[in-house]
Amino acid sequence: MHVHILGIGGTFMAGVAMLARAAGHTVTGSDTGLYPPMSTQLAEAGIEVMDGYAASHLKPAPDQVVIGNAMSRGNPAVEYALDAGLTYVSGPQWLAENVLAGRHVIAVAGTHGKTTTTSMLAHILRETGHAPGFLVGGIAADLGVSAALGEGEAFVVEADEYDTAFFDKRSKFVHYRPRTLILNNLEFDHADIFIDLAAIQRQFHHLLRTVPGTGCIVHNAQEPALDEVIAMGCWSPTVSFNEAAGWHALADTPDWQRLHIHHGSHAIGALDWSQRGAHNAANACAAIAAAAHVGVAPEAAITALSGFSGVKRRLELRGRPGDIALYDDFAHHPTAIRTTLAGLAPTPADHGRLLVVFEPRSNTMRAGVHEATLADSFAQADRVFAYDHALAWDLSAVLGSLGNRLVARSSVDSLVEAVAAEARPGDTVVVMSNGGFEGIHDKLLARLAV
Repeated sequence: MHVHILGIGGTFMAGVAMLARAAGHTVTGSDTGLYPPMSTQLAEAGIEVMDGYAASHLKPAPDQVVIGNAMSRGNPAVEYALDAGLTYVSGPQWLAENVLAGRHVIAVAGTHGKTTTTSMLAHILRETGHAPGFLVGGIAADLGVSAALGEGEAFVVEADEYDTAFFDKRSKFVHYRPRTLILNNLEFDHADIFIDLAAIQRQFHHLLRTVPGTGCIVHNAQEPALDEVIAMGCWSPTVSFNEAAGWHALADTPDWQRLHIHHGSHAIGALDWSQRGAHNAANACAAIAAAAHVGVAPEAAITALSGFSGVKRRLELRGRPGDIALYDDFAHHPTAIRTTLAGLAPTPADHGRLLVVFEPRSNTMRAGVHEATLADSFAQADRVFAYDHALAWDLSAVLGSLGNRLVARSSVDSLVEAVAAEARPGDTVVVMSNGGFEGIHDKLLARLAV
């Protein structure tokens, strides 16, 4: 079967492409503005990606068109597919029907930490001999790719609450029918889709309704919004993490790289690993709890996580030009920014300053939804270099409380020069964006090395 994917460069749709290719289908796709790591993954897999959305990409007609949720009416390829009567389906529906059916689905949902927790869980299952399938919204260093069919019964999927397609406005995760479900956290986001937090909670409760009575819901006990979702109705056993009565971690070090994992009052074992921050410790507890529902002994899960190497674009060390550590991070919500920087803080305190290069790129961020909490999320930063471009709000005013810690620039090249003028050996630079940021990472690596 020939499958053509519209919007193939997105993290989810690139994963669908990898799964379709592994299942033996001929796979092509259309997109614009691809950037690593997904562009690299698709190229290495030999999947042809056509630039733009011309109707000619669908001639001769593929057997099936898989339409990403970034596609809308008016898109030339979408209009042609409809006019020509081509068979089309959404990415989540394709995944549910062609990959997830008949498998033990473990879904990871929440506003933050989905990609990292999904990667941890897939890593645990792989290291303990379960040969899982997986689809992650990123590429974990240990997994090598964002998606694989696997040979075992388990399939781990990052469960996004964003809408499914222009013709299906339900959240993607409603299609997945998980037997094991992780609920990491829940805050207001995706303001282009949801009008308020209650609208997101409604979708999360739709997801809860699909978990069987013999399933398991692993939830963060420190999230009131999740408590409210569960209170709407829950028909499955629940397991908590991030509280003393459930799965939790105690840290030996300020950076959380040596942990003691507990289940209630029972000490399970020590975890020494490369990940940083309290948020990653909570992610680990969620992954260990979910793995236990699949039959993995917690002690074995801890051993597996000791070798977990992280995920690309999640506090990924890109290099040390001029003895300046340069990290790439996907954070684009104030909570994610704050928790990521808190995990890094001990290193700059000992060895240098923490410089943040920030692009307010998500639809929610550009609309100004997070104005009230954005400045406080940079509390740990010694300097914030912000990209002031195409915003619906006054960046200098919103971040004004940062005082002389703020450097705002309207071009990437001027940001690079500003960082280069400030950074010195021993500093840590963290680039935060959920997009390609016009290649700023490579530009900084080159400029800081001079």
